[in-house]
Order: sequence, then structure tokens, then C-alpha cells
Amino acid sequence: MGQVVDFVNVSTEGVESSPVADALAGLRANEARYFKNKYDHVFTVEPAEQAIETVEWVARILREERGIVIGSRPLEVAVCDVEGIHWVHVFYESGLAINVLYTLEAGGKRAVGFKLSDGMEVPEELGAFKFARQRSKLAGTIRGSYFVIKGEY
Repeated sequence: MGQVVDFVNVSTEGVESSPVADALAGLRANEARYFKNKYDHVFTVEPAEQAIETVEWVARILREERGIVIGSRPLEVAVCDVEGIHWVHVFYESGLAINVLYTLEAGGKRAVGFKLSDGMEVPEELGAFKFARQRSKLAGTIRGSYFVIKGEY
């Protein structure tokens, strides 16, 4: 059983080693609030070293779809299976959060999203992407981008 992410009392537990720990914790809490409000799903995370297969699945999609290799260390992973969608979130030490939306039904939506914590630079490996800004009470300014997954994973 993982750690439930509290979006009322935001904690940096699990992401303390990040240079933008407060912002990353806020970003993680923002995701938890979204899943609670939209799907009534409790957002839980576990240490990345306990979810190696999941981290490798995300890394494989990035590598095979776009040739991207993330240079930062993964800290935590969340897996949410709601309404026929397999959502995976990986939170990295740099402040980067990657989510994979993978609809299980053939022909459904499948995409990779990138979110940058407030205060972090755009990682070199994501320099080709344009990032839109979004304000969040929990996370400050979130910069996000995405791409559509074309392959089967």
C-alpha cells in the first residue's frame, strides 16, 4: 500500500531530495485533487524503487516514441486505473512530473504529459517542446506539454 497524497495539508514526504521539493509536492497534490474531484479516486504514491517495472514502462514509451531519456532520478510513482484509463505518474527529483494516459480500449486516447514544477528549468531532453502555463493554488505556476502516443505498449 502506498502513501495517500493529501491535497489539503501538502507534505514534501517522499520528494524531500528535490531542489524544488515544495513546488513538486504542490504539483503532486494538484494531481491528487484532480483525481479526487474528477474520478473520486484516492491518489497514492510509492517509492520509484518499488515500482521499477512501471518506471521502465514509461521510459520505454519516451524512448521509442520520441527518443527521450530522462536524466533525473525518479522519486515516486502513482498508478490510477479509472474509467478504462490506465494513468501512470512518475515524479522526478528535478521537479519534473510525467504522466501517461493510456486508454485500455483500442482506438482510445493515449498520450504522455510533462509538467514542470515552479522554479525548475526546462530539462535539456525536453527542449523541443513548447510549454503552456497554468496557475495552481497548490503548485504555483505549472508549465505543461504533451505528445500523443502512436505505438502499442
